[in-house]
Amino acid sequence: MTGGAVEIILLAMVAGFLVLRLRSVLGRRQGFERPPLADGRPAGYDPRGARPADALPDEPPAPAAPSGRRTIPDRRSPVGQALSRIAGLDASFDPSRFLDGAEAAFRMIVQAFAASDRGTLRALLSDDAYAGFAKVLDAREAAGEHQRTELRAVHEVAIEAADLRGKVADITVRFVTDQINMTTGSGGEVVSGSDAVTELTDLWTFQRELTSADPTWKLVGTGSQ
Repeated sequence: MTGGAVEIILLAMVAGFLVLRLRSVLGRRQGFERPPLADGRPAGYDPRGARPADALPDEPPAPAAPSGRRTIPDRRSPVGQALSRIAGLDASFDPSRFLDGAEAAFRMIVQAFAASDRGTLRALLSDDAYAGFAKVLDAREAAGEHQRTELRAVHEVAIEAADLRGKVADITVRFVTDQINMTTGSGGEVVSGSDAVTELTDLWTFQRELTSADPTWKLVGTGSQ
């Protein structure tokens, strides 16, 4: 994929269009997955309502604040050298554009999880990651619970780690955001969380087989700091 095509993807603001176009930015699972927790929740999920971020299906999220700083490791660092090896196998790879796509995917996945939008999640997550998220959605719906989450600001999007194993690349991105997270029960009572703005740091790992005809990176694992 050319740089111009990626920029077209990042400029597209209509959610349905992004679902299709992000498949060319983030995507394919190739055998690496952080397992879900023992109770079926995705890795990184906080029972207090802090993760994964989600919102009431009938309540639109607050307008996103301008993106914060981008952090790319020095080329001489171990992570920077791994990024250089990735670029050596995929000439179209650019760390800055990758971070733009990663932030777009972060916002879409947060919103999709909020709305129980399984179609969008399936398009942007690996099979195992999707299964973990789907279990949480099933449990939430069975209990009659709802999550209110607002992504108020994105302070930083940074490449935290990178690895190349043969032709398979993994890149871990750190997202520092301000969010509101609150879980309510079937009667409207607060089960967990609050309406206070909280700064959260999430670590999401994306993966792609660089020689694949599919240029997509997909989310394969989540965590937090």
